[in-house]
Amino acid sequence: MSQIHIQHGRIIDPANNIDRVGSVYIADGKIVSVTQEPAGFSPDTVIDADNQVVCPGFIDLSTRLREPGQSRKATFKSETAAAASAGVTTMCLQPDTVPVIDTAAVAELVKDLAEKSGYQQIYPIAALTRKLEGVELSSMLSLKQAGCIAVGNASQPVQNLLILRRAMEYAASHDLLLIFRPNDYWLGNKGCAHEGAFATRYGLPGIPEAAETIALSHCLELAELTGCRVHFGQISCKRAVIKIHQAKKYGLNVSADVAIHQLHLTENDIQPFDSSYHVLPPLRTDADKDALRQGLASGTLDAICSDHQPHDMDAKLGAFPETEAGISSLETLLPLMLRLVAQQKITLPQGIAALSTNPARILRLNSGALTPGFNADVCVFNPEFSWQIDADSWQSQGLNTPFWGQTMTGKVTHTLQAGKLIYCQGE
Repeated sequence: MSQIHIQHGRIIDPANNIDRVGSVYIADGKIVSVTQEPAGFSPDTVIDADNQVVCPGFIDLSTRLREPGQSRKATFKSETAAAASAGVTTMCLQPDTVPVIDTAAVAELVKDLAEKSGYQQIYPIAALTRKLEGVELSSMLSLKQAGCIAVGNASQPVQNLLILRRAMEYAASHDLLLIFRPNDYWLGNKGCAHEGAFATRYGLPGIPEAAETIALSHCLELAELTGCRVHFGQISCKRAVIKIHQAKKYGLNVSADVAIHQLHLTENDIQPFDSSYHVLPPLRTDADKDALRQGLASGTLDAICSDHQPHDMDAKLGAFPETEAGISSLETLLPLMLRLVAQQKITLPQGIAALSTNPARILRLNSGALTPGFNADVCVFNPEFSWQIDADSWQSQGLNTPFWGQTMTGKVTHTLQAGKLIYCQGE
């Protein structure tokens, strides 16, 4: 394996409280040293990171890569290229693939697809229930043994609270993390927008914030009852942030993330007939957005995810409620985080921690840090670089982003995964 020297960069490693200009030394795919040159170090590759930031590679807690089963929307090849160009070195794959990740064979298939794409660090999330139907529990232990990093039911409902309780007891007995997206399916009533001013104005079926907070409350009660470790995915409203803050205050073993677009967009930004704004959970109010930002700054919300969902053109054609929900969002993850820093809502180390250190802690991975001995998952980015989202700059097969045509600030120049250079700007 080669030896790599990254020099002159501003090293930000929140896990080790490092924020200074210096060098990172890599050998045999591992971090050897930060700032201090090891004896006899002879690099094969030197990366000059002058005026750039060097940080741990990003860990994305919620992605869909559309394989297996929906390669018309995207493929592992296209989406891992997008991830690499965005500084993402580890991805958690939601279980709603086709077929569902509810057997060890499908988990193995995901690992094979990852290997063939040259992007090793894709961790499947196992289905909590068979076929995600919310009735019969999956064989979680065999799925864990097949390499699944957590269990979850994606966006699908569990039929009743007794089934959820049994699932959480099973997960707790095998020390499995439950990734739970709180949404009461029946209260949500197949809505497509926040139950508020926008939905009323355009006669759209609305999803009340109570759909999120009631499901969250149920799961918090069951987490206390069962001792299950729970991570809440894609929190979208102020009252949910308050409930998570209270749960943490009283010592419950929970964590939470927010999708990057929820920190910037609200129902007021939605263009009425533009389905690229159709997401679940829906874009909510300005007060909700402000609460999410404050929750991130205070540590109530631990992590930022992309909630990447690439779609083909057909999925986004038609009337707003008839289109499929989701944004292709890997490549806007870094610039939108930097926009929060520019707006002084969070600090740069906080933003980097929310994308690397904290997801690693939630998943119990030995990564998300530039600690000697850890895999050399490294992102080097230029925080001042300005670029436009268009067909020339975009890697994902999914073009469904409400930020299309906009100018972004902040671009990854190099991405290393386990010491292997998987992206270099301009190559």
